[in-house]
Amino acid sequence: MRIFSALYEWTMRWAEHKLAPKALAVLTFAESVFFPIPPDVLLAPMVLAKPKKAWSLAALTTVSSVIGGIVGYVLGYLMFEPWIQPVITELGYQARFDQVTDWFTRWGFWVVFLAGFTPIPYKLFTVSAGFLQMAFLPFLFASAVGRGMRFFLVAGLIQWGGEKMEQKLRQWVDALGWGVVILAIMAYFLSR
Repeated sequence: MRIFSALYEWTMRWAEHKLAPKALAVLTFAESVFFPIPPDVLLAPMVLAKPKKAWSLAALTTVSSVIGGIVGYVLGYLMFEPWIQPVITELGYQARFDQVTDWFTRWGFWVVFLAGFTPIPYKLFTVSAGFLQMAFLPFLFASAVGRGMRFFLVAGLIQWGGEKMEQKLRQWVDALGWGVVILAIMAYFLSR
């Protein structure tokens, strides 16, 4: 089945749309607070579509993510018990949240930095930082550096790979897509 090829083509067409940068900013902001899809899935095709805008797109993604992180921090700081704790419990994320809390007490700044740079759900760390009342300036600095490094790295690699990378990706997108689905299913069952 070539589901991922069709999705890839749709994403590439959308990446060239005049509203794509605004969509990227909104997606990135939302991902830092609550949305499950990482912004890389739109950033990468946008850089493929417009490689000369790689750095401005990475900057837009970084700024939007840090602003979303600030909102997550404020929500954690002000609204944890009445709003966020019930959602964490309802969605079954309490064990993950407890792990994040433990990491904060041990490593603070470095946890936010790593969450910003890696595929670990950044939103858990923004809310946790606020709830645990982490000092705001170190949180802001760790977020900006971690997220910036990640998004500039993605944009740089995609720009560097250019047209050859795009052709290879187009060729292998279905195999890669199904591989990710299989890994996600395996991870789900192994984590139970």
